[in-house]
Amino acid sequence: MEKKQIIKVIIAEDHPIFLEGLKSVLSRNPYRDCEIVATADNGNDLLEVMRLNETNLVLLDMNMPNKDGLEILEYMAKRKWKIPMIAVTMYDDPKIIRTAFKSGIDGYILKKNTVEELYEGIEEVLIGNTYMGKGVSLHAIGKSEKTEAGQKFEDRFIKKNNLTRRELEVLRHIAQAMSNKQIAEKLFISDQTVSVHRKNIMRKLGVSNTAGLIKTAYDNQLI
Repeated sequence: MEKKQIIKVIIAEDHPIFLEGLKSVLSRNPYRDCEIVATADNGNDLLEVMRLNETNLVLLDMNMPNKDGLEILEYMAKRKWKIPMIAVTMYDDPKIIRTAFKSGIDGYILKKNTVEELYEGIEEVLIGNTYMGKGVSLHAIGKSEKTEAGQKFEDRFIKKNNLTRRELEVLRHIAQAMSNKQIAEKLFISDQTVSVHRKNIMRKLGVSNTAGLIKTAYDNQLI
């Protein structure tokens, strides 16, 4: 019987039960002997264990404290730091999926899918292919991706990634009690543009006034 190749794996997952499940699944991989060299339950720790450990593959949860999965990918892309990575996540929003692939993710698998799919994804990514699991799409099917007025998201990761970079920038200045005029001068845009951004941020976060906006921003660690 041919001996299975050993691969060194890092798992980034902040839910202990799911983490233990992944370890068990990897130990039964029929194609590879998976050695778990490190785990991390937040983005900062993940970057540290990737620096300290040689690894062939990272299994990445998208919603983690400190730095989320998209921030990890952005950090690595800026530094041209390439390690094969598969997102193992509950998020099937096409906007998030597109951003993940644009930022350098190699595979994307939903947590609700099968163990066999994870094994298949690992094999595809390790030979240099891109892998998209069942239910993963770059385009919305049958519904708009846009957040409707008044819709609330309870998930910090969704809230944060539903805002554009400019909206997050405006939000940070709003939280510093800056007026529209002050923000406009700071960002070299018009007062009217700041006003539009403010309204869009409130609509996306489902709040009706500045006090509610700032509270939501802090409660969900958006700033």
